[in-house]
Amino acid sequence: MARWSVRRCSVTLSWIEDLTALGVRHSSSSSSSMPMVRHTYSESSSIARPFNQIPGLWKNSVANLYNFWKLDGFRNLHRIMLQNFNTFGPIYRQEKIGYYESVNIINPEDAAILFKAEGHYPKRLKVEAWTAYRDYRNRKYGVLLKEGEDWRSNRVILNKEVISLKVLENFVPLLDEVGQDFVTRVHKKINRSGQNKWTTDLSQELFKYALESVSSVLYGERLGLMLDYIDPDAQHFIDCITRMFKTTSPMLYIPPSLLKLMGAKVWRDHVEAWDGIFNHADGCIQNIYRQLRQETSSPKKYPGVLASLLMLDKLSIEDIKASVTELMAGGVDTTSITLLWTLYELARHPNLQEELRGEVAAARAESGGDLMEMLRRIPRVKGALKETLRLHPVAVSLQRYIAEDIIIQNYHIPAGVVRPVCDGKRPKSVFPNSLLQKPRLWLWPSSVFRAEDSRGRDMLENFRVEKQRHVEVKSTFELILLPDKPIILTLKPLQASG
Repeated sequence: MARWSVRRCSVTLSWIEDLTALGVRHSSSSSSSMPMVRHTYSESSSIARPFNQIPGLWKNSVANLYNFWKLDGFRNLHRIMLQNFNTFGPIYRQEKIGYYESVNIINPEDAAILFKAEGHYPKRLKVEAWTAYRDYRNRKYGVLLKEGEDWRSNRVILNKEVISLKVLENFVPLLDEVGQDFVTRVHKKINRSGQNKWTTDLSQELFKYALESVSSVLYGERLGLMLDYIDPDAQHFIDCITRMFKTTSPMLYIPPSLLKLMGAKVWRDHVEAWDGIFNHADGCIQNIYRQLRQETSSPKKYPGVLASLLMLDKLSIEDIKASVTELMAGGVDTTSITLLWTLYELARHPNLQEELRGEVAAARAESGGDLMEMLRRIPRVKGALKETLRLHPVAVSLQRYIAEDIIIQNYHIPAGVVRPVCDGKRPKSVFPNSLLQKPRLWLWPSSVFRAEDSRGRDMLENFRVEKQRHVEVKSTFELILLPDKPIILTLKPLQASG
């Protein structure tokens, strides 16, 4: 059966965000090349146009597949989609690529229609490689992959025990500890350079930073990734995560079942990577039970999400392990890439960087050492992160199966997959300018704490960030949207910048 999807441009949510928000927050941005929409139809029209009249290049699948390959479509999927929006207007039907077919939409008001039609149990297009591994090893799905009532029952527990603002406060001391260690590591790198600055591609350092933070919050243990020497077991865990992401991308368009049947190396490597990740979770669970047997009183500090869920005893061990593992998989690359893009944008806007640094300094002085109070006093830093996610989305798409037929742009769309696309290029009518130019426009009400809030604060307090002149970076698609070239940044300690 064909899989139909509807895509829309929306604010980017990393997978960890998608797991931690019941609804989807939407936003849009500008594109100077976006022409006037050519296909607009009144929703009030009495007769909806049939599905087969939706514009697009979907009828000539062979020619389109060749053109997709010629344009290196697997890496430029987001650019091809925007080009199609420019050509066909706010809705178009996507040609079949691999085993996916879709209808794509871009207008926020159309997105509102489709999200209302998703039913009580939102259903997304799954990451086939991940489900194939779990089926192969007979492992349970976590909350990222579950569906229906099973998803909802797990999600309700996670909402209360993992995602609530009260629980999130427990994460702050853990993240602050990792953040301070990262700052210390950067200072050491600067001192070793002998130039009172450090010029480098921070992607690997931020990846280790994000993994150390996620591990501390989820598993309640430090991996030691902020040290020069990395334990072999921790290095193996890093290698497994890296290999898991690398082997997922080819299976977005080639059925994992076919690769498994062929005994393809990419499938074997994928299985080996996930085995290592789940073995790490098993080891953490054993350590937690060992510690609980040794402790006679309640833990003095927050023990991590995994231990909290085990002690709560509302989910099975296999359910807990599955969801925590998926939270980890969805939270590392997405966090590190967001931080990298944020530093890049701050380097591009030095005046904004100084304004945010002043906000952080004032917040620290006014909060009296209370970290949560300090985070509440840096709305512009939060706004910078939100605007970075709008301009540089992590995910190329957000997916939904709709539970009922709907009409969008006066076209009838049958029940099927809803697959919104994100690239940070939005209609001018929604966002005429980048909010990086007008930071005060960010100050909408928000009480949501993000891990990146704490990490961005650490960098702003300690370093001035600069970039190479005349070097602009775009994005490329490899499961998530990544910089298309290394982002070379220079970090200078503030005390030496008089």
